[in-house]
Amino acid sequence: MDLTSGSISASDRVILPLNMSILLKRTMLALLIVSIAPKKSDGELEQWCIADEQTPDGELQIALDWACGKGGADCSKIQVNQPCYLPNTVRDHASYAFNNYFQKFKHKGGSCYFKGAAIITELDPSHSSCQYEFHP
Repeated sequence: MDLTSGSISASDRVILPLNMSILLKRTMLALLIVSIAPKKSDGELEQWCIADEQTPDGELQIALDWACGKGGADCSKIQVNQPCYLPNTVRDHASYAFNNYFQKFKHKGGSCYFKGAAIITELDPSHSSCQYEFHP
C-alpha cells in the first residue's frame, strides 16, 4: 500500500469474513427499522400489546381471563354494547385486554408476554370506535 499517495490498490483491500458481512447487514436493517418506527416527540417508541395471530383461541381465552381477573386489566370496554365489544372474537377481546394490562403496568414490571400469547406492535391497533390506550 502506498501511504504517500493515499490510494489503495486491489491487493490492499480488506475482505470481510462472511459472518461479519451478515452482522453488518443485520445492524443496518435494525438501524433502518428503528429510524422509520413511529416515535413520540421525546423519542420514545409507541408500542401496543396485542394477541399473537399464531396463538390458538383456547390459550388466548385463558390469558384473557387472567388479564381481566387477577391481572387487573380494565375490560369494561369489551363488554356487550361497549365500544370494543365488536368484533366479538377471543382474539380481539384478548388484544384489548392485553394492551390495557400492558399500558397500565409496563412501568411497574408488567410485560406483554401472557405465556407467549401476545406480541408488541408499533402499529396502533385502534379501530372504529375502539381506541387502544397508549401511555408513554
